[in-house]
Amino acid sequence: MATLRKQYVVSRPVFSEDSFAENYEKINRIHKTTKDHIRQYFSDSKRVKKAALSLLPVIEWMRSYRLKQWLMGDVVSGVSTGLVAIMQGLAFSLLASLPASYGLYTAFFPVLAYFLLGTSRHISVGSFPVLSLMVGAVVTRLVPEDGPPAMIPAFTNLTQDQQRVLVASSITFLMGIIQLAMGVFQVGFVVMYLSDTLVSGFTTAAAVHILVSQLKFVLGLTVPGISGPLAIIYTLEKLFVQIHSTNICDLVMSVVIMVVVFIVKELNDRYRAKLPVPIPIEVIMTIIACGISYGFNFTERFKVEVVGEMVSGYEAPVAPNMDIIRDGGVEAFPMAIVGFTVAFSVAKVYSIKHDYAIDGNQELIAFGVSNMFGATFRSFAASTSLSRTAVQESSGGRTQIAGLISALMAMIVTIALGFLLEPLPRSVLGALVIVNLKGMLMQFTEVPYLWRRDRIECVVWVGTCTAAIFLGLDLGLAVGLGVELLTVVFRAQFPRCSVLANIRGTDLYRDRKDYLHIYEPPGVKIFRIPSPIFFANVEFFRNKLIEAVGFNPLRVLKKRNKALRKIKKMLQQNNYHITETLSSSPEEDHEDQPNLEEPDSPCHMKDLPFKVDWRSEMASDLGVPRVNLQSLLLDFSAVSFLDISALKGLKAIIKEFLRVDVEVYIVSCDAHVLETFHRFAFFDDEIQTFMFYPTLHDAMVQVTETNQSSNYKPMLKATRL
Repeated sequence: MATLRKQYVVSRPVFSEDSFAENYEKINRIHKTTKDHIRQYFSDSKRVKKAALSLLPVIEWMRSYRLKQWLMGDVVSGVSTGLVAIMQGLAFSLLASLPASYGLYTAFFPVLAYFLLGTSRHISVGSFPVLSLMVGAVVTRLVPEDGPPAMIPAFTNLTQDQQRVLVASSITFLMGIIQLAMGVFQVGFVVMYLSDTLVSGFTTAAAVHILVSQLKFVLGLTVPGISGPLAIIYTLEKLFVQIHSTNICDLVMSVVIMVVVFIVKELNDRYRAKLPVPIPIEVIMTIIACGISYGFNFTERFKVEVVGEMVSGYEAPVAPNMDIIRDGGVEAFPMAIVGFTVAFSVAKVYSIKHDYAIDGNQELIAFGVSNMFGATFRSFAASTSLSRTAVQESSGGRTQIAGLISALMAMIVTIALGFLLEPLPRSVLGALVIVNLKGMLMQFTEVPYLWRRDRIECVVWVGTCTAAIFLGLDLGLAVGLGVELLTVVFRAQFPRCSVLANIRGTDLYRDRKDYLHIYEPPGVKIFRIPSPIFFANVEFFRNKLIEAVGFNPLRVLKKRNKALRKIKKMLQQNNYHITETLSSSPEEDHEDQPNLEEPDSPCHMKDLPFKVDWRSEMASDLGVPRVNLQSLLLDFSAVSFLDISALKGLKAIIKEFLRVDVEVYIVSCDAHVLETFHRFAFFDDEIQTFMFYPTLHDAMVQVTETNQSSNYKPMLKATRL
């Protein structure tokens, strides 16, 4: 049964852009200069105050802090998150090729700065495995395990661990400078170029790198850190060569811990609603492993490598080394982008869930200052972790008070309890890292989905992931970004153009291939391009338009000019019978005679005693293609901009159609596009403003009346628009 729908009837004149401008006066807006915007901004005291407060978001949310309702939840959340942050800090420091105790620094110093400057109330700031791995790549490149370090004067009289810490802190400081500069100059939008698909492929590749890097700890093997293209292949080769030397104790401990942690994490997820706080299984297993390792003296009996001496307390601040910054500057930029992109994505999820706003540029400033502040105290790159943030939010955290408490817990362990972690086997930390990769590795399941839904997006995912796995994370990110931009160019350069037709009895026009009950008036063609027109696709637009109309107007024009020369020659030979076959009426217009040596000039016939009917059969006998098209309508409703190359190309193709007696109309232009036509002197004696119409239906009514198409009139009358 057909659904009854509401009817609407509009009775108004048919408008062109010219007649519309005559009937409805347009406001001439005065565009303000940059100086005017600055003066207006600083003249508003409320706006200046708001801008000042935005630099310290802590003031805003502390004003509305509900002490009784929120404090207990923040305390419980801070304790739970702190336990996880401590374990992850120790584990992720191995990814950065640093002593484990420096992971506790990353769980403390960056959190303090973010507490004051960050706009997200829920993310847990600290180490992130992908960033840790990227830092580790720079560390192992400048300070390899086997062989001499890079020729940097500051390395003199430093131990290998001290050299590595200096490299990590210097690169982190540069990463912070980049993030801070991006925030100050309000360029946080650049992260929008990293689509969810690209980030998913990149983080999946990073998970593969992390998995391979932790195998040496799980197996108890000594494998030097390798960086650069194909590093993952060389690392796997060295692992398989030594596989017979696997430490069975490390392997058994790692497998048991991974199985237990995996099962408990699944239970935490399944019974999340019933558990007041997720079971801190990583902490429990770490305590048990420490006790067993110490009690059974794993170091001596089974040659198990342990965390070893923990740094007690905090060291004096250290300045970044400029030589290291020069050598590692290339790696710092992708680290800055990746760190902020991950943190902002996680923060956006929880801001939407809890209905508050976050500021991307302020987040850049917050993370920039956090990393710079942390780097001066020897911490390495900080961002956030989805699992750690999930613990902070699910355990009742409402504000960054929870983050501050988690940082205080890391401080307590660093100052007073660090020695208890010294017998912890490194294989346990490696196992904890691997088991936490589940979420990132499960992203491989997105490939079949993307292949079914959007194969171009699938290419971006696979290209980014493959490049990042085999070329390294820094080059892989660049390749992935290049592939993504190429797909955008491809979509814009080769849009899906269509020929439209009228849906009978309506003022609607749709692709004629998609509907049955359509009407195409004879001699009229409606062409639509759903894309901006610019230098890269203007030729594609021309070719698709020619394909749609079925003839090349420039070729027809050349044929007509050639035929005119032949007719003139026949007239000079007194062959007057041609007049009867080619003429339709005497030529009344007295236009300037064109130079027929120019094949693309208009076909004027001043010197002929008759007007040539190019649609006659005799014209076809002269080798001139018959053109049945009378009117061409170009639907520009989806054209958002045109550049100079597009304007030149569009002007040329319109003139070609006009010169073969095809009327051209441009409809549904955006006001900005129409302004572009005027600004670049698009109009002349041939292309005039009366060819532009505000809607497709206005143009269609006008074309129908002009062509006096009796077959189309009933349909137009029924529409009553």
